[in-house]
Amino acid sequence: MTTTAREEVLARIRSALGPDPRPVEVARGYRTSGEHAPGAAELLDLLTDRLVDYKAGVSRCTVAEVPTTVGALLDRLAGAGRVVVPPDLPEAWTAGAHVLRDDGSVSTAELDTVAGVVTACAVAVAETGTIVLDAGAGQGRRALSLVPDLHVCVVHSEQVVQTVPEAVARLEAQRPLTWISGPSATSDIELNRVEGVHGPRTLEVVLVTG
Repeated sequence: MTTTAREEVLARIRSALGPDPRPVEVARGYRTSGEHAPGAAELLDLLTDRLVDYKAGVSRCTVAEVPTTVGALLDRLAGAGRVVVPPDLPEAWTAGAHVLRDDGSVSTAELDTVAGVVTACAVAVAETGTIVLDAGAGQGRRALSLVPDLHVCVVHSEQVVQTVPEAVARLEAQRPLTWISGPSATSDIELNRVEGVHGPRTLEVVLVTG
């Protein structure tokens, strides 16, 4: 009878465990929240620090300053190029830009020709520097934030939580979730960093703090 390597390994494990192995008790006292409330100044500073460390840009502004802040970023990074936006993104945010408003019919090939995308977000995690989109209000479908080379994302302070469990509690698992920690980047076996492979090469976060 031929014994496969898998069977041999499993046999050795059974022998080591003995005839009546006891299950290991796993501690379940997971940390589910942080010490700071959503939107706290400490969280905004931490999120900014993490995003900058990931090579993302961060601009802070008030609600009234969102249009001018987004406009300045688009002028500098997108120039006169078209910018795609979700159908329900506030029009004031991109006033003056050459806007392509997506109703779901814009092809991937056309998305690849635009200069950038502007979206809102669902939640942001300060500890990990992560922004989450769930195709909700002002976010559009997943392709919008994955195909264009520039992503300008507006994050309101009350959307910033400290920990991942706090973020998950705000989300619905059935929705299409996109977790973004800085611009898209990967490295080969020699650790040569390549940006823009799986998503936008440039991420600019507009953090609305008042």
